[in-house]
Amino acid sequence: RDRPRALAMGKRKSSKPPPKKVAPKVDTTFTCPFCNHDKSVFARLDHVAEKGLVECGTCGQKYTCNITHLSEPIDVYSDWIDACERINAKDEDESEEED
Repeated sequence: RDRPRALAMGKRKSSKPPPKKVAPKVDTTFTCPFCNHDKSVFARLDHVAEKGLVECGTCGQKYTCNITHLSEPIDVYSDWIDACERINAKDEDESEEED
């Protein structure tokens, strides 16, 4: 009771700010669907020309597509895989008709 009032009162501890969430890193190198080499496909995005290019450094296969300002390398690679699947499905349909 002898202490002055300012020293007797404790200061409330401030809580620490919540930790920042780390955004997951998206791959920029991929597996080639033709030669199956890991991390041999690299994507290049030209946002000015709105073109995306993926190219295998091992076998030389290339694919280009249109992109938007939101596109990432994984989007161009996914478009390439989808295009390969469409072509393979078309080839299977034609071979079944010949039989």
